[in-house]
Amino acid sequence: MKQQTRQAAGRTTEALDARLPVAEGGGLLRKPFPDHWSFLLGELALYSLIVLVLTGVYLTLFFKPGMHEVVYDGSYTPLSGVRMSEAFDSTLHISFDVRGGLLIRQMHHWAALVFLAAIGVHLLRVFFTGAFRKPREVNWMIGVTLFLLALAEGFAGYSLPDDLLSGTGLRIAQGIMLSLPLVGSYLSMFVFGAEFPGHDMVSRLYGVHILLLPGLILALVTVHLILVFYLKHTQWAAPGRTNRNVVGRPLVPHFAATSGGLSLMVFGVTAFLGGVAQINPVWVYGPYRPDQASTGAQPDWYVGFLEGALRLVPPWETTVAGHTLMWNVLLPAVVLPLTLFALLYAYPFVEAWVTGDRREHHLCDRPRDRPVRTALGAAAVSAYAVLLLAGGNDVVALAFGISLNALTWMLRTALIVLPVAVFLVTKRLCLALQEAEHERLAEGEETGLMRQTVEGGYEEEHRPVGEEERYVVLYGSMPAAPPLPAAGRDGSGEEAGEGDGAGRLRSALSHWFAAASQPRTASRESARQLRDRPPDS
Repeated sequence: MKQQTRQAAGRTTEALDARLPVAEGGGLLRKPFPDHWSFLLGELALYSLIVLVLTGVYLTLFFKPGMHEVVYDGSYTPLSGVRMSEAFDSTLHISFDVRGGLLIRQMHHWAALVFLAAIGVHLLRVFFTGAFRKPREVNWMIGVTLFLLALAEGFAGYSLPDDLLSGTGLRIAQGIMLSLPLVGSYLSMFVFGAEFPGHDMVSRLYGVHILLLPGLILALVTVHLILVFYLKHTQWAAPGRTNRNVVGRPLVPHFAATSGGLSLMVFGVTAFLGGVAQINPVWVYGPYRPDQASTGAQPDWYVGFLEGALRLVPPWETTVAGHTLMWNVLLPAVVLPLTLFALLYAYPFVEAWVTGDRREHHLCDRPRDRPVRTALGAAAVSAYAVLLLAGGNDVVALAFGISLNALTWMLRTALIVLPVAVFLVTKRLCLALQEAEHERLAEGEETGLMRQTVEGGYEEEHRPVGEEERYVVLYGSMPAAPPLPAAGRDGSGEEAGEGDGAGRLRSALSHWFAAASQPRTASRESARQLRDRPPDS
């Protein structure tokens, strides 16, 4: 029986190989994947995307993307006889009259939040561990682009029901368009098809939401996964794991089983949240009316930082040649996000230029071993947290009974002071962790036992640090590139930069970035091992 089974399997494989690249792809099934939990964040985003696609297909069967007015006569009696758009009417129909409609709709919304959160946390993991460096700069840029497209996709889907909350968000989006000098009014008329709100916005957003943006996202996800397979996977350092190999479990069956279990968890958690945790109850807000606004309106978290930035910038305006520049909208809603994503796209190349490090990196950096990069990331996260809190400053002020004006000024101050403080504290914390580790290598690990000497004194007993911990401390990250010499120091300035000015700047940044890469209190033994280890270890 077993012999017949093997023969049948062999014939099937031969038949498939004659028509499909089975033999060539068979080697990929044994590709090793590190089994650390942090590497599953990308899979978390992938499986939430699958939930989004499946639930979104179901919702398209019942949603009507129209803005023509109808009179509601559905099951939700508080809105009976109210005039509303076809989009809002069909959203209520899905929520109250379609079997399982509310569950699927809420699963879709929760999966969108999980999708964006997973991408964001995945990007943070890649940033703090240095996994964006050569040869993965393109994959980093693809990830940033996916996050940007996911933001746009989330906002488009959030706006489709045409309720009072989403309509207020679209009104803010129109105000952002109008803040653009010279072209703002033309862009608004082009997007909305008429004066706001027009009659075409929902139908246009519907096509973008179910076709254009999903197509781009799926295409980029495919390219991203191809590059993950093509490039060597990053891994955490450990005995036997170097910059030249990858140690992990094969794709099939071990990693596939782990990843498959994660997919079931994602489906289960989103279904549980969709069933018990209410989200976006559009019937409470009612249909959108241009002359109304919802009290305490808050956007989804992923655009909350833009809302906070809009609330923090003072009402600055400038009139030039009859044109009014609304700095209080242009700066936080246009300049800020453009600057943010420009920095994200450029950072791998900026760090490589500053450090002069052109090596391939396949080992993850421990964040404490790169204090400046870690401090920059922590400072950016703190600034984002301040903006997110500012996006709900009215709700916070009401809940805690404090002055809205005073809270706004506190948040303005925090936006300037807190990132600087977080940067300094994080950098110092990274250095302290390094120093504590190397002190433990030199003196041993505390046992908690005291010993009395013959002189009558007391000393604590220590035991040697384990070999695995010693390896991680000494070789947990590739050695940092040495700081570049100052421009002109060797008479040419070629190593430091293109010219004297740029060279001096690059040299200063290189010293600033590299000076904190080694602890000041490293033992002689650990310092010698750090100095003598091979650069690709």
